[in-house]
Amino acid sequence: MAKRFPKGLLFFAIALAMVGTATWQTCNWWLTTTAPIASSSTQADAKPINLRVAPGTSAQEIGQDLAALGLIRSARAWSLWTRWTTFRDAQGGFQAGTYQLSKTQSLPEIASTIWAGKVTQRSFTIPEGWSMRQMAQYFEQQGFFPAKDFLVAADRVSSAQYPWLPATSPVPGFPRLEGYLFPDTYQLAAPIQPDAVIQQMLDRFEQVALPIYQQQTGKPSLTVAQWVTLASIVEKEAVVPEERARIAGVFTNRLEKAMPLASDPTVEYAFGIKQTPDRPLLYREVETPHPYNTYINPGLPPAAIASPGKASLEATLNPENTGYLYFVARYDGTHVFSRTLAEHQAAQTAIHDRRDAAKSPNQ
Repeated sequence: MAKRFPKGLLFFAIALAMVGTATWQTCNWWLTTTAPIASSSTQADAKPINLRVAPGTSAQEIGQDLAALGLIRSARAWSLWTRWTTFRDAQGGFQAGTYQLSKTQSLPEIASTIWAGKVTQRSFTIPEGWSMRQMAQYFEQQGFFPAKDFLVAADRVSSAQYPWLPATSPVPGFPRLEGYLFPDTYQLAAPIQPDAVIQQMLDRFEQVALPIYQQQTGKPSLTVAQWVTLASIVEKEAVVPEERARIAGVFTNRLEKAMPLASDPTVEYAFGIKQTPDRPLLYREVETPHPYNTYINPGLPPAAIASPGKASLEATLNPENTGYLYFVARYDGTHVFSRTLAEHQAAQTAIHDRRDAAKSPNQ
């Protein structure tokens, strides 16, 4: 005769089985919802997805945003994870900023990234010789911020923080910080803001450019503003590195003789035009009065016309000692240098004749 299974033990076994099943289902749900969405990584799955966490965003809101972007499977799992894991007792919190995440990351990996504040770094490069208006257009084209926001932010910079900066714009309507935003490659945490960009570029000028000026021996012949202004013209005129100091020498000689600098880039800057070999400056343009027109006004223009690089800043303080007073472009990046006006005019004629001959279909 078979023995009867005790009723109490039967109920216990059934309960144990139910608990085991529920526990297995819970664990299975937990592992599934916290695992990467892309179980087998593909190029599409690995594509970065930007998550913007605004200051003051709650953990629950972050989870909802992650689920909406398809980065996690469950906002509920996110809520449980952030409440009952080590984040509950850890110091700190989820950090504001922009993050590059992907579907190949698990929920814990994403949570750790945002908790640690591993925000996206974006880089930008400003070449030597760019004006602030060119910089503003570049930032807008890259999608960082509107061009006007950059120029407005530049006007907000306090001279108390950077005492070597001009207090006001020397000419109304022209940027006050022209020439002082050091050209270089930078990295900033996204989203990039114009105030942060300007501060980083001014800091770089202070770190790299100012020591060049301060290390001069003897009494400086140029103030900081004059130095930056002249260096910006050298930057715009020089194409090949070996001519920088020579071009700086030409302008230094003209300044000493109280001759107009007669620099084309100053006219271009004044009127917002860009000459080309097929569209040189017109006589009516170089004869139009303007504070920045160095064909009419002797001496330096009121301020810089672009941001000079380190090489032009150094060349301006160490100009080549020659008797040259003129130079004309050969259209290959180099120039012909002359000591007299007659030599200069002859060089101009020869260059123009060669260019016309090269363009002639009969040659």
